[in-house]
Amino acid sequence: MSRRVVRQSKFRHVFGQAAKADQTYEDIRVSKVTWDSAFCAVNPKFLAIIVEAGGGGAFIVLPLAKTGRVDKNHPLVTGHTGPVLDIDWCPHNDNVIASASDDTTVMVWQIPDYTPVRNITEPVITLEGHSKRVGILSWHPTARNVLLSAGGDNVIIIWNVGTGEVLLSLDDLHPDVIHSVCWNSNGSLLATTCKDKTLRIVDPRKGRVVAERFAAHEGMRPMRAVFTRLGHIFTTGFTRMSQRELGLWDPVTQLEAWGVCPGGWHHGRGARRPAPAGYAHPDRAEGCCHPTPTTARFCCVARRSSRWRPLLNNFEEPVALQEMDTSNGVLLPFYDPDSSIVYLCGKGDSSIRYFEITEEPPFVHYLNTFSSKEPQRGMGFMPKRGLDVSKCEIARFYKLHERKCEPIVMTVPRKSDLFQDDLYPDTPGPEPALEADEWLSGQDAEPVLISLKDGYVPPKHRELRVTKSNILDVRPPAGPRRSQSASGAPLSQQHTLETLLEEVKALRERVQAQDERITALENMLCELVDGTD
Repeated sequence: MSRRVVRQSKFRHVFGQAAKADQTYEDIRVSKVTWDSAFCAVNPKFLAIIVEAGGGGAFIVLPLAKTGRVDKNHPLVTGHTGPVLDIDWCPHNDNVIASASDDTTVMVWQIPDYTPVRNITEPVITLEGHSKRVGILSWHPTARNVLLSAGGDNVIIIWNVGTGEVLLSLDDLHPDVIHSVCWNSNGSLLATTCKDKTLRIVDPRKGRVVAERFAAHEGMRPMRAVFTRLGHIFTTGFTRMSQRELGLWDPVTQLEAWGVCPGGWHHGRGARRPAPAGYAHPDRAEGCCHPTPTTARFCCVARRSSRWRPLLNNFEEPVALQEMDTSNGVLLPFYDPDSSIVYLCGKGDSSIRYFEITEEPPFVHYLNTFSSKEPQRGMGFMPKRGLDVSKCEIARFYKLHERKCEPIVMTVPRKSDLFQDDLYPDTPGPEPALEADEWLSGQDAEPVLISLKDGYVPPKHRELRVTKSNILDVRPPAGPRRSQSASGAPLSQQHTLETLLEEVKALRERVQAQDERITALENMLCELVDGTD
């Protein structure tokens, strides 16, 4: 008699629950632009939603606590001359958000803690470098002020927002439209998907593709990819028969050998083992205490490390590949590295499916489905530091309807009211681990982690300052020195000053004319009164 063994997991009973009516955000005109982005971004302080706007693109920013009906005259963030296609909050400053538009520009905005009276029309900085519309934005997970943008010109540009300069431009890696871009945990690699059906792993600082897989999903519809905690890549796409499917790929084989040196060498403890595929043996210059063998494919780096040195392979075979259903909506994956759960939200669907990714077959385990009646136009995903740990929240979504936004909370049922350490490991906080120049020079660092045991307290308001280098500091003067009045300020500032002086002069003349008119009317009134008497 055989028994069916149930897989043990603390997330088997995760359930989703929609917020009550008084906790939703109503009367919001969600954008109807045909673009496969989330249309929503959220952080522990603000909720941002791309909305319909005449004469250009706009999005609305609401404090999280401002639920209920939104005033139709609520200020918007406007400035783009074309529809806004994507928005993304800075992970290191909760008041800074970037927007990408059909007008080929990227704008970075500073959102005040108070609700402004008028529309916000002046960005902190405008980034111009793409020749076609920009539809993808992604901030670097660990480096300060590093922003990635990808456009319809098949180019990925990495910016230093603090100076407005282009750090890197990846021009020749993608022959067609880019569908998605995702950083790994420390921001050293990118996972990209393209219209040519190729999944690529890109080293942005070297400007080259280090691994790729053609037709990870055979369908022609857009594919999405995200890095997992272990360095695997989770993808969503379509089969040749237009069925939606998900896949898990292993570009970097993870192995710990505890000091065992394969290939016939013994390194302290453990048995001798043959070398697995996908690993390379470093030479003496990189610190290995053994000569380079001709047959071994990998070896421990002899810095008292117990890990084998991995190399990227071409990940020809998927770790897992599952067909789901037949639908036209692109599946947007939202991955939580703390719990290793991936949530799949399809545009036009009325459900959220979630899976747990483990190291045990079949590797991608179905957990449950949250279903509702109305289809979703977009979805926002709250960072872990914005959740309510006292209620055992492990995820919170902000579902966009046609005229409202509805929070959906994912909860693990627990009887105890104490802090659940197993549900809330240390999570990335708002402090960056690197500066932009350090990352560009080749340094990598894991995110700076914080504990949620005592709850998350947002840091004080920090202003984003843009410092542009003066080209006159590096170029010699090209002619005779001008007078102080001509060289003391840029031409644009002089033009603005002259315009203001002309406006002041016109206002003074108008006030003087009004005074003369008022005096004449008062005299006429006095004459009428005297004649009546």
